[in-house]
Amino acid sequence: MTELLLELLSEEIPARMQKRAAEELEKKLVGGLAESGILCPQSASFSTPRRLCFVASGLPDKCPDRVTSRRGPGAEAPKRAVDGFLRSTGLEFEQLEIREEKGRKYFFATIHQPGKSIDEVVAHVVCDTVLKFPWPKSMYWGNATLRWIRPLHSILCILSDDVGHRIVDLEIGGVRAGDQSMGHPFMAAEKFFAKSFEDYESKLRKAFVVLNASERSERIRRDAENLAFAQGLEVVEDPDLVEEVAGLVEWPVVLMGDIDREFLEMPPEVLLTSMRHHQKFFSIRCPADGRIVKFSTVADIDAADGGKTILAGNQKVLKARLSDAMFFWRNDLRTIKKIGLDGMGRRLELVNFHGQLGNMAERVSRIESLARELAEASGCDADTAARAARVVKSDLVSEMVTEFPELQGVMGRRYAQALSLKNGIPEACEQHYSPQGPMDRVPTSPVAVTVGIADRLDQLAGFFGIGEAPTGSRDPFALRRAALGIIRLVIENNIRLPLAPAIRCAIGEYGRQGKLGKVEGNPSADTIVESIIEFVHERLKVFLRDQEIRYDVINACIAARRADELPLLVDRARSLDAFLKSGDGINLLAGFRRANNILEKVDDLDLQAIGEPKSSLFREQEELNLSRALDEAHGGLERAEKLENSADAVLVLASLRRPIDEFFDNVLVNCEDIELRVNRLSLLQHVRATCGVVADLSKIKT
Repeated sequence: MTELLLELLSEEIPARMQKRAAEELEKKLVGGLAESGILCPQSASFSTPRRLCFVASGLPDKCPDRVTSRRGPGAEAPKRAVDGFLRSTGLEFEQLEIREEKGRKYFFATIHQPGKSIDEVVAHVVCDTVLKFPWPKSMYWGNATLRWIRPLHSILCILSDDVGHRIVDLEIGGVRAGDQSMGHPFMAAEKFFAKSFEDYESKLRKAFVVLNASERSERIRRDAENLAFAQGLEVVEDPDLVEEVAGLVEWPVVLMGDIDREFLEMPPEVLLTSMRHHQKFFSIRCPADGRIVKFSTVADIDAADGGKTILAGNQKVLKARLSDAMFFWRNDLRTIKKIGLDGMGRRLELVNFHGQLGNMAERVSRIESLARELAEASGCDADTAARAARVVKSDLVSEMVTEFPELQGVMGRRYAQALSLKNGIPEACEQHYSPQGPMDRVPTSPVAVTVGIADRLDQLAGFFGIGEAPTGSRDPFALRRAALGIIRLVIENNIRLPLAPAIRCAIGEYGRQGKLGKVEGNPSADTIVESIIEFVHERLKVFLRDQEIRYDVINACIAARRADELPLLVDRARSLDAFLKSGDGINLLAGFRRANNILEKVDDLDLQAIGEPKSSLFREQEELNLSRALDEAHGGLERAEKLENSADAVLVLASLRRPIDEFFDNVLVNCEDIELRVNRLSLLQHVRATCGVVADLSKIKT
């Protein structure tokens, strides 16, 4: 068996592109070889800042022979057509055979193609892959005809087996493949020969290159933790930064440095963000109080002085960066102590929210009024909610957030704490932005929850009001995320908040400012409300899909009453989903469908005018039993709905299973007596209406 090793050595590849590039290289090479008949039982790809590598083992020595069958012209075709077919196949007339296909006879040619050598196939696939490689950005350089992410220096491409290794004969962009590579550019710049992947990886390691990105990440994480632990400290976890830094170095050497004491008064979030954003440093904190007191950096060289010179240079640059951050922090503190967060918030008049929806100060005013209206449902004091809403966006005009936008909310909390604000307002400044994704933590503070819902409702009402609802994959204003945020805030905090009146209130705030009414072709308030609720319901279906609740079950519950009260809707969907998986649920669904099918086929009666069933027209005991069961069920459902107990409501439905089954077993609905027929159809109408209190079972697919 044969092993293929390919290395593409270039100048530095951006860290954010390396992982995807390695995966794409493996995918395209494995796919290209497979199309030529060569399967790769084992393959892997690797990346470093300067190289992409691919290895595949267990390859055959040559491509298998291919036998293909081609259909030619019909058996009755003229000689000229048959001769053309023969020329295209390279066969003689005697080698053709006649077969029947779909009632007609055709000439068929069986073509035998000997397998190509693996060297020839690999050369073709590698060249095709490299020349068509899908870099997000690429470049020409010099007189090269190849577009690559950075100038390509060398190509190592060899096939090895038990006999030895050989170079694959190929050339790309003026670079000819060989069996040489080189290690670390500063510590081991000499070239070396590679005989196999094992030999290549071993020599790379001796030349101060760790080929596997996962191994580099683990070394960075482990060494940083060990250095911190030795001084009684801990590393602030940052997996994304670990992965990014692993893409910046081939031989990671972790060093730990000091932060000047003058900067330690700043909030730890400022230190962390500044060091991460500008320097790619890891933050080291004290476990006792959470203060960041040191940093870790990763060098790409084993320095003779143990990294002292590197650390000195890094600390000098870091001091300049943190001096800027300190200047912003102190300026912001002076400002808020002078004019408060309310005064800072007035500067939001200079920040545009949207051309048709006003500035950020107007948005804050809408959120404040809306938070006051939502406070009771969230269990929050209305004045506190309004006060929080008035200041939660103030930090957007601070110097710190202008420099580091990712600190919005965090700095709001810090400024509120500096002013000694209480009652959950500092926490609301930070937490009202959460959740921002399906895995983000949901706040539980009533103030933060209230402001968070108000914030998102204002966003949805505004953009739906000006016709900017998401379409397809287009969602420039992150409205899907806003809808999911409302869903999680309401459901996970079990807030009984009817969406329709809340959305109307949000629309009303825009109207109070004269916004939406001025937009040409603006939809009516009713249309906006319906569109937003439908949009939220669609996001809810996606949210519940991970909980294995079927779309049709959710659709059935949405079609029932109080569908805009999300916790109740979800509770009902979960209860109904469990019920429909039981024997009672399956049988009840079958009975409902039978009743529904009969009603849908009635063309000669106005079902709306049938009215209530009359007990005087009951001729069978099963009619009376079903009528009594429906009356009891109606009362039970009313009690369950009043108590918002979906489990009890489903149990009420379960009680209808037997009387419905017995009714259909013993009663003929479409009898000749028109009066009896209408009365029995009225019973079925009653069945459909009673079930509809919980869900529209006609929407259940199976």
